[in-house]
Amino acid sequence: MAISAQLRDYLELKGIPYEVIPHPHTGDSRATAAVSGIPAGQLAKAVILEDDEGYLLAAVPASERLHLSRIHNLLRRPLGLATEAEIARMFPDCAVGAVPPVAAAYGLPAVVDDRLLAAPEIWFEAGDHEDLVHLDGEAFRRLMAGVLQGEIGSR
Repeated sequence: MAISAQLRDYLELKGIPYEVIPHPHTGDSRATAAVSGIPAGQLAKAVILEDDEGYLLAAVPASERLHLSRIHNLLRRPLGLATEAEIARMFPDCAVGAVPPVAAAYGLPAVVDDRLLAAPEIWFEAGDHEDLVHLDGEAFRRLMAGVLQGEIGSR
């Protein structure tokens, strides 16, 4: 797949410079960081949440676990995990478990962990389990401009 068409179109529309880096097939973000030789704290993973108000994408470092209670405190919403079927419908050009953390490309609201915004470089799944998008930190911060932020992950 290389990069999801919707993500590629969005990055190009926004003028965000990026590179796509192939990696061996992996099943989770920590494994991706390990086989790619990148810091897990700089690999952004997306977690799709939902409640009665709709869906939300939470972006956290691969080194962290999303803390639902922190999301609840930040947003005052009782969000839970979306199902794989829901995720597949929302991200038809992505493999489940390889959703990019660029919520705006898919018309979703988002919240991003502060640690990702402080990173000098960011990597994230390009929409499959074999390719990463690499951005410098400033480009990632431009992509996340206006996105709610907070400390939403923990080890």
